[in-house]
This record gives sequence, structure tokens and C-alpha cells, in this order.
Amino acid sequence: MSAVLDDMDSRPGSTTSLLRTVIGLYLRDAGGWMSTKDIVLLMDALGPSGTVTRTALGRLRKKDVLVQENREGIPGFTLTEGAATMLARGDRRIYNPRTMSPTDPWCLISFSIPETEREKRHQLRRRLHWIGCGTVAAGLWICPDSLRVEVEEILSDLGLRNVTTIFVAGTPMVGGSLREAASKWWDLEAVAELHRDFIREHAAAVIDAAPEVEPGASAFAAYVRCIDRWRIIPYLDPGLPQTFLPADWPGAEGAELFKRILAAYAEPSSEFVRRSLQDTVTVTAS
Repeated sequence: MSAVLDDMDSRPGSTTSLLRTVIGLYLRDAGGWMSTKDIVLLMDALGPSGTVTRTALGRLRKKDVLVQENREGIPGFTLTEGAATMLARGDRRIYNPRTMSPTDPWCLISFSIPETEREKRHQLRRRLHWIGCGTVAAGLWICPDSLRVEVEEILSDLGLRNVTTIFVAGTPMVGGSLREAASKWWDLEAVAELHRDFIREHAAAVIDAAPEVEPGASAFAAYVRCIDRWRIIPYLDPGLPQTFLPADWPGAEGAELFKRILAAYAEPSSEFVRRSLQDTVTVTAS
């Protein structure tokens, strides 16, 4: 079983979560390796001390997210293969939130796992939940068919493909309304609250961005915290058709706000990172 299960195992805003976000945003662009000193420097702009950051780096090593690697005698870190796959999947989710049309197909996942493998059953349910699947019954889950590849990856990783049957289906035929059914299969109120929290916490950033954002620590911190808060939402929000959602669903507002913050802050934040890393190289060389 992969040690890197998903991108969900740290609380947004925590040092470990912020560190994962910084790594996801900038370590690959830095050539796949970053010195410990540079990581500590970037995290300092977010608040955590060097000691706290080094502790978080140790946690990510234990989770097989990072591998320590020295280059020219300088200690640093690279990504594991599993973490690189996780981050690539995260990129697709974060920057391209799903929206399902009423005619798109559905994926149904039916499984029967013996009690002797109850830990695998627990892991399967946990991981299906974290990619946005809903629970129709204990052994029957549902998601947009666009998620079928990820479902197959999870089943293969857990060694449960032989006890699982996948169906591709049209719109479910339910006894009541589709909205009522969806509210039972997914915890839509919890997902809606994630959107509302994101809107409340980051709406001011768009106002502050006028007319443009200058590269600096404040732009970097605002952007990283935005990504850190947003990144779990596209996993848990299955992007259901409007006919499945409450009338006051805040998903479109949250997604639009994220796009505006991305447009305003992504490049100034990247420029701050480039300058910071270049300054470190210059100081080291001198």
C-alpha cells in the first residue's frame, strides 16, 4: 500500500499543511530539489520558526513525501515518486475544479470485503470519501465517471480490485428528488461550509489586490494560505450537476474567487520565491 494516500492528511493552516503547499507550488519549479535553508526561509514568511519547520520536514519524510538529499554538501530535499504523483493529481484538481453536466455518466462502485480485511475496507471508504465519492449504501458508492481512473488506482493500490465491481450508468432513478438523494449520499452541507469559509477568509484578498499585487512576503503568504485552504475543496466537492445541489450552493462563488486570487497573486508570489532563492545562492557564493 502506498504511504502517500492522498493530499488530505494535514489540517489546512497547520505547519505541515503549509509546508506541503509550499513544496507543491515551488519545489518542482526549483528543479525538483530545494535546500533545507531555502525551505526554512520560505516558511518563515508564513510564520513557523525554523525549528517548527524542521520538525514538519521530518514528518513529511516519515510519510514518504520527501527524501533528504545533499547536493554539493548542502542538505536539502526531493520528492518521492509517490508524492510527485500525488502533487500532479492535486494540480489537476486544484486548478481545474470539476463541474458535471446533467447528461454526464456516473460511476458506481460495489464491493464486498470480508471481515478479515476490515482495515482495507476502512481505507477504501476513507479514500473514496476523500476523492469526492458519495455513499449510497455500505458497499455501494457513487461518483462522477470522470473519477473512475482515480477509483481504479485506489482499488489497485489496496489490492481490492477482485472484490469490486464498477458500473458506468446514466442519471440515477430515485424515489424522491435528486437533491434529496444527493444530500443523503454526500455531506453537502459540510462541503458548502468549506466553500463559505474560503470565501469569508479570502474575499478581502481580491479587494487588496487592486490595482496589482507587488512581489513580496505578504503576497507570497496570502497566496500560499489561499491555496492551502482551497486545495481540499476540489477533492471533496464532486462537482455535481445543479439539479443535485441546494438552491444556495456556494460552489460557483468559491471557484470564481479562487480564479481571481490565482490571477492576482500567482506570479507575484512566484517572483518572491525566485528572488528569495537567488538571494540565498548569492549569499552562499559570496
